[in-house]
Amino acid sequence: MGATVNLEIERRKRDHIDAVLNENVTAKGTTTGFERLYFEHVALPEIDLDDVKTGCAIFGKRLAAPLLLSSMTGGTDIAKKINSHLAEAAQELGIAMGVGSQRAAIVDTTHENTFRIRSLAPDILLFANLGAVQFNYGFTVEQARKAVDMIEADGLFLHLNPLQEAVQTEGDRNWSGVLNKIGELVEALDTPVVVKEVGNGISAGIARRLVDLGVSGIDVAGAGGTSWSEVEAYRQNDEQKRRIAHSFAGWGIPTSIALSEVRRALPDTPLIASGGIRSGVDVAKAIRLGADLVGMAAPTLAPAIETTDVVIAQMAAVAEELRVAMFCTGSAHLTELRQATILDNRSALTL
Repeated sequence: MGATVNLEIERRKRDHIDAVLNENVTAKGTTTGFERLYFEHVALPEIDLDDVKTGCAIFGKRLAAPLLLSSMTGGTDIAKKINSHLAEAAQELGIAMGVGSQRAAIVDTTHENTFRIRSLAPDILLFANLGAVQFNYGFTVEQARKAVDMIEADGLFLHLNPLQEAVQTEGDRNWSGVLNKIGELVEALDTPVVVKEVGNGISAGIARRLVDLGVSGIDVAGAGGTSWSEVEAYRQNDEQKRRIAHSFAGWGIPTSIALSEVRRALPDTPLIASGGIRSGVDVAKAIRLGADLVGMAAPTLAPAIETTDVVIAQMAAVAEELRVAMFCTGSAHLTELRQATILDNRSALTL
């Protein structure tokens, strides 16, 4: 692929960072649904807060808390700093991390250094990342293996972003046969493959079809957080295309609904909840609804541009908020949190 393509991808990645940092790209007209849910407060928890443990195990790794620094960036100069700070924070806190799409580094190996962070985080659960639609545009199992090997990853995220591609000027719009391509990858790779959306949600039906193909886990990545159609709207110079992109600001399955429905359909599949998670209380609600791991992206982007310590401080606060939420539900462990009473304030009915 030529230098023009490389520059185009690099410019796009920088545009995405700038839009998330400087524009209001949160979903409009829809929310995660977590604000409707509240735990029944346990005024007599009968446990010692110091004994509340947030540890968990997933994909063969032990984590200090069920937290994931979700996929954000790579392929630009600033991305190296961002990914390094995130990796150092993940290592310090004992949590998981996923890098942004590695397409830029597959196209141009000079970008590999913006993703190579394993030396900074030797012990973390680390996910490589490629767009599933790229396997309709020349990528093969070889590129998937290269993405994993590049960062010594424990697993591979394949992200689904049809809406973003549809409203992006440079978007890849041919999604015919992508499901079969995912099946071929899963069969050929030894590494666990987790399929994720980017902020519009995965339905129970789609999740079931993916797991039937052998996918190891699902990140529902629901609506209510960053809207990538909004991000793309701010990149548009064409007024009509900008209007079309803005029209989808509220599109998608709210995170809480996607999570609940996928968990009901797939009781034994590892699930990640992301999309609009903003606090440890949100994390607790996601765990209660069925998540094994909970991801945050946009809230950590600005801290990651600053320093590792700022990321550590933010995510340590999230972990402590989770611990306090567990304490106030009388849950000493995550298994107990999954049984805590949670209510919907629209109906006051126990879920």
